[in-house]
Amino acid sequence: MMAVVDGVEIVVAHSERATLRVGGVFVKIDGDQGRTDLEVEAMALAPVPTPQVLWHKPPVLALGALAGTALGRLGEPSTASPAAWAAAGAVIRELHDAALPPWPGRSVEESAALLADGCDWLVANDVLSSEVITRNRRIADAALRPWTPVFIHGDLQVDHVFVAGDEVTGIVDWSEASPGDALFDLATLTIGHPEHLGDVVAGYGGDVDRELIRAWWSWRCLCNVRWLAEHGFGPPEQMPEVAVLRSQR
Repeated sequence: MMAVVDGVEIVVAHSERATLRVGGVFVKIDGDQGRTDLEVEAMALAPVPTPQVLWHKPPVLALGALAGTALGRLGEPSTASPAAWAAAGAVIRELHDAALPPWPGRSVEESAALLADGCDWLVANDVLSSEVITRNRRIADAALRPWTPVFIHGDLQVDHVFVAGDEVTGIVDWSEASPGDALFDLATLTIGHPEHLGDVVAGYGGDVDRELIRAWWSWRCLCNVRWLAEHGFGPPEQMPEVAVLRSQR
């Protein structure tokens, strides 16, 4: 018996991968088989709620939908409660306290090279003034120091965390999971939502250096604009990441 569905929704599509929603199933098609393999392994290792793997036949991965809605969207105000943001911080702490995944993460040197390339592209394409780029690069440089690696999600955008009420129902998109800097995850989640940084830190607990989180805000935005522009996510001047860079002081 075949299930009746209302149609196929394109969640995201670009030259590297596409995600489709068919009823209650998300189908991910990735040109890099290694990414889907890693995503499945990372979800199996992560001690936090993740989507159910329905089937995996590389390069296609089918996942069950999560209950609830995304914690927010970059560039839009979040309607989630402060308690929901704090719950996200607590779940991230659970992940960071887990054993490291058995594959390497990005090094400080690799992060520095990505930052240099991102800044060079922004300058070459006249996306931002040299003053804004220089200021944010100076801020971002603070993040490039030795860190004790933890199990990070690696792409913990605010719309990758799902909540129902004040509870986290799951986290999606684990293909960038690796050992890495804990503050990178906290920064990625709160980019564009600085008003909720305190809620996330309260849920996460411990001594968190908020200046380093802000440094990762600048790093991620400086590094991501080129990828977004080259993969069809619109003109850079309209990207929330560019707005974040302009707001950084």
